[in-house]
Amino acid sequence: MNLVLLIASLSMIMGFFLLLSIQPKELTSQIFNGLTRTPKSIREEVKEATGQKKPSIFKREVKEIESILTITGREHRFPMICACSLILFAIGASIAILLENVFLVPVLAGGFLFLPFWYVRLTQTHYKKDIAAELETALSIITTAYLRNDDILTAVEENMDYLNPPILSVFQSFVYRIKMIYPDITKGILDMRGKIENNVFQEWCDAMIACQYDRSLKTTLTPIVSKLSDMRVVNGELENLVFEPRKEFITMEFLVLLNIPLLYFLNKDWYHTLMHTLPGQFIVAICLVAIFVSTAFVIRLTQPIEYRR
Repeated sequence: MNLVLLIASLSMIMGFFLLLSIQPKELTSQIFNGLTRTPKSIREEVKEATGQKKPSIFKREVKEIESILTITGREHRFPMICACSLILFAIGASIAILLENVFLVPVLAGGFLFLPFWYVRLTQTHYKKDIAAELETALSIITTAYLRNDDILTAVEENMDYLNPPILSVFQSFVYRIKMIYPDITKGILDMRGKIENNVFQEWCDAMIACQYDRSLKTTLTPIVSKLSDMRVVNGELENLVFEPRKEFITMEFLVLLNIPLLYFLNKDWYHTLMHTLPGQFIVAICLVAIFVSTAFVIRLTQPIEYRR
């Protein structure tokens, strides 16, 4: 009966979308923007600015994901992420309703809601690793060429063939700006500085600007570039250290989830107690809360180390 009512509700919702010509992406982005950008009093804004009052977990997560997508050049995907999040929210609540477990409704709905956000965080990790690896190569060869000829434009042009996207487009725009639009090296480097969210690259740009006024400062460029190599080594060691704990964590999660259907074959009375009595349903909800919360902490704590100035 619950399945029939659920299908009827979903069909009715889809019918409203079709009749009113509502785009799901636009609707979800407006809902998320409305939840995260609610009008606040001056007192609340002052408290948040001074750290006396922190925004809710949901608002912090949405703002962080929006900033991650902006940094990685994928801000156009924010409505799609919001739509996937709301769809998974509905799927989680539907699964809990079909299982006839009232305690699971907020747990599965909230847990499934954050799945797209966690996926974006994981893709951010790979994106930053790729950017750091390309920057290490690009800055190394460009710095070597600059130390030889004392001309940053010539140094970039000489090594353009050895650069790969997305670093290639940044240095290409720098060359085109200097040669065809405005021949100011300092402003060109400042413009290039804001296109890559990497502290080592920004420090290298600051040092390169200083070198335009004092050529003796070019000896500071090589130590700055070496920081990228140091961070790559540190992150490699960190990845080796967290690999085993992460694998054990995933294994324990699967074991906890597989124990539920396993009980059906081992002892049906235990399975009935777990799935169809209030204490058992509450225990299942607590286990899933622990799984979702621990997953969020594991994703947050296993992010690669970044250099901070």
